[in-house]
Amino acid sequence: MIHVIMGLKGSGKTKKLIDAINTAVASASGDVVCIEYGKKLTYDVTYKVRLVDSKEYGIRSAEMLKGFLSGMHAGNFDITNVFIDNLYKTIGTDRAAAEDFVAWCAKFAADNSMEITMTISDDPAEAGEGIKQYLA
Repeated sequence: MIHVIMGLKGSGKTKKLIDAINTAVASASGDVVCIEYGKKLTYDVTYKVRLVDSKEYGIRSAEMLKGFLSGMHAGNFDITNVFIDNLYKTIGTDRAAAEDFVAWCAKFAADNSMEITMTISDDPAEAGEGIKQYLA
């Protein structure tokens, strides 16, 4: 399953993401991973979450992020929840690429019994149908 938290800057997306992360940690039967752009969530989420800074790994496109997620899963089949903070800062602001990435995530999550939640800093009214169906 996949969830997209979308809104303009200052709309409370990160707060919703932090709440979702902490809730997942309390109820998850496996590992919880959060991919962030920059180290800003360190003190907001529980230490039980594996925080990964996408900048440290040079992730700059949707294809790179797909490979990164696939590699993380290949190395740890116990990951049940993945959170991605600020997708556009990680992969760029190409809406078509973001929509393709969300579709890929939906299939990847279903195939691997995991839940993926991401934030996108953009106007929800501008989202394509491929993203709107997953809006939280």
